[in-house]
Amino acid sequence: MTPTMGTRDWSLLVLLSLLWGGSFLFVGIAVAELPPFTVVLGRAGLAALALLAFVYLSGGRMPWTPSLWAAFLAMGALNGLIPYSLIVWGQQEIDSGLAAILNATTPLWSVLLGHYLSRAERLTPARAAGLVLGFAGVVVLIEPGALSGLGSQGWRQLAVLGAALSYAGAAVYGRRFGHLSPAVAATGQVTGTAVLVLPLALFLEQPWTLAPSLEVWGAILGLSLLSTAVAYLIYFRVLAAAGATNLMLVTFLIPVSAVILGILVLGERPGLQVVAGMALIFAGIAAIDGRLASRLARARRRDRAQA
Repeated sequence: MTPTMGTRDWSLLVLLSLLWGGSFLFVGIAVAELPPFTVVLGRAGLAALALLAFVYLSGGRMPWTPSLWAAFLAMGALNGLIPYSLIVWGQQEIDSGLAAILNATTPLWSVLLGHYLSRAERLTPARAAGLVLGFAGVVVLIEPGALSGLGSQGWRQLAVLGAALSYAGAAVYGRRFGHLSPAVAATGQVTGTAVLVLPLALFLEQPWTLAPSLEVWGAILGLSLLSTAVAYLIYFRVLAAAGATNLMLVTFLIPVSAVILGILVLGERPGLQVVAGMALIFAGIAAIDGRLASRLARARRRDRAQA
């Protein structure tokens, strides 16, 4: 049976979408002065130190069994090193709007992988319809014209699709950490990413020769502490409670969060296209969640019984 989400899980998912949505801003500032592997190292390395401190100061302890740390390294590759690197490489030549649409295929990959690799998450007609609606909403919300470049930079686009597949695989693989606290699981995964990217940054980019500005340091701190450390505490909490497919709905919510932040912070006024895209996304999420349909069905049965 596919796990359902409560109000707290939905609130955490929305918060996660805000944290990960903000990462695009931080990365955009950082890559103006730093090469990609150095950005990933700063993001994962500082986040790992912050999470280790959090675990020990809160009275917890990190397990040190070799098999568990091998799993953390695998998770660090699937959920950090591989997708981060593929997206950075892909966005060197494709527009961010198209990259966001390709990245929004993550829930589609997640439900397929979950269906075949996990007994707890099975594909149903309602969930399939919800995923299609949600993905259509992302396309409409971002800009249908972004798809006009589809195919012209095939390898770059495949790289972003590969990142989406890696994220989906990580969500399914990450269920094996359900016996750990979210803090321990997040610390292990982020540390695994930092360990894997360290030699790449040192040998290929020589970060000690760089002199980033204070603005870039601020972006790296925001990226590591907010969009990585805090975000992955939430990630593993939602993953344990609600499952991989529900967790990956965050990729539908990230562009919605960006629109809402634009309205609240920048005073932007959304047009009909934005309203339609958000409506499709919320309809898709409602179909995947299933509780609204169940309540409507119960209400219809009650009305028929009273008639």
